[in-house]
Amino acid sequence: MSDKEKSRAKVEQAKGKAKETVGRAVGNESMTAEGRAEKAKGDARQAKEKVKDVFKR
Repeated sequence: MSDKEKSRAKVEQAKGKAKETVGRAVGNESMTAEGRAEKAKGDARQAKEKVKDVFKR
């Protein structure tokens, strides 16, 4: 299950980065903020998985 969560985190990060970039390009501040939030959510999920890996060992 951990691998599934790690890949989910990467997908969230990528989607967030893309949404943020598109929002900046078209001047849509709302989309930019959504992208930043989504990327941060992916970062948090990835950090959680890294902590879980540390305690597994």
